[in-house]
Amino acid sequence: MKEFFLPARSNTSLHCCQWLPAGKPRAVIQLVHGISEYAARYESLAKVFTAHGFLVVAEDHMGHGGSISKQIPQGCFVGGWDAAVSDVYRLMRLTREEYPELPYILYGHSMGSFLTRTLLYTYPDAGLRAVVLSGTGWMPKSVLRAGQAFCRVEARRKGSDRTSAAVSKLMFGSYTKGYENPRTPVDWLTRDEAEVERYLADPLLGFDPSVGLACEMLGGMLRNEDAANLAKMPKNLPVLFVSGDADPVGGNGKGVRQTVEAFRAAGLQNVRCKLYPDARHEMHHEQNRQELYEDVLAFFNAALES
Repeated sequence: MKEFFLPARSNTSLHCCQWLPAGKPRAVIQLVHGISEYAARYESLAKVFTAHGFLVVAEDHMGHGGSISKQIPQGCFVGGWDAAVSDVYRLMRLTREEYPELPYILYGHSMGSFLTRTLLYTYPDAGLRAVVLSGTGWMPKSVLRAGQAFCRVEARRKGSDRTSAAVSKLMFGSYTKGYENPRTPVDWLTRDEAEVERYLADPLLGFDPSVGLACEMLGGMLRNEDAANLAKMPKNLPVLFVSGDADPVGGNGKGVRQTVEAFRAAGLQNVRCKLYPDARHEMHHEQNRQELYEDVLAFFNAALES
């Protein structure tokens, strides 16, 4: 894994990772990670892709992983949701300048899936060959607005760069309620107990996001559900949704299906969805992740051949 830094929109530096295949790359896959984690955590997935000839890149979002700094502490966003989307696009532009001949693919997970969805209508001419949206969802607009309002109250009370136990409970507190006898508060991530233990042992994982970041993410999710924004997405872009049907972020599949239907209603002509029985939020860390690898690689191959 090669590491480097990229100037961010917030006038700080983004920590980035690159994984190269053994031979000449056939395409680029850019991974977009979720909240309270970092890019290098996807190394196992990246190695699956490099073994099949893909060059893989990813950046740590501001306030995450190697992009944490004095200017942007852990769990904070500066410049808002659009700045985070712009940072993802900056890495895309840099990589495309270096490899202009290669097809380009995005793979966004969890918060990274919501950032990717915003990127699709913010930069509809990005020239993407395919997109995978992992662990995404859809929530009623009234719920998102109420959550934003609550975050704004907490921001005035505590500061937008501070954490709030009440906001963290609002965001994640109900996620284990659907499981019988959960061992830990993060059992909603995966059934693989070893992966859960690794998550709990890593200080760069599972931290509470700032009130400001929570508010920005809810706002981004709200904008993603706006029909006018959905209509701006490129209509011929192949999109694959992957999720566990026991993933609370996707409403146990219901929110994923709602998003799929919204994409199709917006005119996207090549939208597919795979819900994995009994699997939870992080399909790339699930017990049946090999099935995910095979499905995603088949999707990439079909997109590259079209």
